[in-house]
Amino acid sequence: MSTDILTRSESAASPRRRRRANRGQEEPALTGRPPVTKGGRLRLVIAHIVIYLAALIFISPLIYAFFSAMKPNQEMFAMPPSLVGAEIHWENFAAVFSYGPFLTYIGNSFFVAIAGTLVVLAVSTTAGYAFGRLRWKGRDAVFVLFLATLMVPAEVVVIPMFILMQSFGWVDTYQALILPFAFTAFGTFLMRQFFRGIPFELEEAARVDGAGPIRSFLQIILPLSKSAVAVLAVFSFLSFWNSYLWPLIVTVDYAAHGTLPIGLASFSGLQGTRWDLQMAAAIISMIPTTVLVIALQKHLVKGISMAGLGGR
Repeated sequence: MSTDILTRSESAASPRRRRRANRGQEEPALTGRPPVTKGGRLRLVIAHIVIYLAALIFISPLIYAFFSAMKPNQEMFAMPPSLVGAEIHWENFAAVFSYGPFLTYIGNSFFVAIAGTLVVLAVSTTAGYAFGRLRWKGRDAVFVLFLATLMVPAEVVVIPMFILMQSFGWVDTYQALILPFAFTAFGTFLMRQFFRGIPFELEEAARVDGAGPIRSFLQIILPLSKSAVAVLAVFSFLSFWNSYLWPLIVTVDYAAHGTLPIGLASFSGLQGTRWDLQMAAAIISMIPTTVLVIALQKHLVKGISMAGLGGR
């Protein structure tokens, strides 16, 4: 009887032992990943090396600019060129703010960029919804004419826009810095393409439940378009932040309404150029845009990859 009990216990325990022994062999099958061969591992290493080298090539000008911002001004164009100067002047970053109203330039740029981005988002999302989701007579013809404005360079329209701003009495105002370039066809095209990739059945189901176009736009389309909105927000912010020609033309009192690109140009004068301070100011001006791109990096990759895939 004791022999039978031992036999039963061993037979019950043997499947457990087999499962434990085969557990290490079953795990690779559960992952669904094929085993990495030597050739595949070599290609992966080469791909990483190429990516790192490309990243180093693209970031090397920024590294040189950062170290140049701490050089003495007389060593900026010394031959042979050197990455680090004979002396390191960290105080150049603080001297930027005492050289002129640089803090005012930064504040104006933030206000113009944020306000302009909000206007662009409001106009582009509503216009993209009208062109992409609503059906009305002459929609495609109007959209083609709207896209044709992308072929007109901005330098061609600055004089007519300045005359228009002058007739409105908006010269040397924030309205003139924000509104003329807030109604762009690029943002409308981007949002239209993304909106057309959203299934129309979602909107039709909402209309069956009694939702109108405005409610469908606010509660269904926009929540599903966060990535595209993030892409448009970043592009619009960068466009306003880096704009130089139009603020230079429409602004009279640079100390009051000047933006950051105008402030960077102020380091060049009749008595010479402070290259060290200008480089330090350029490094400071890149911080907000760099933080914005890093913060929205996930949405940028997703939005750019999906914006042009839809369409019906």
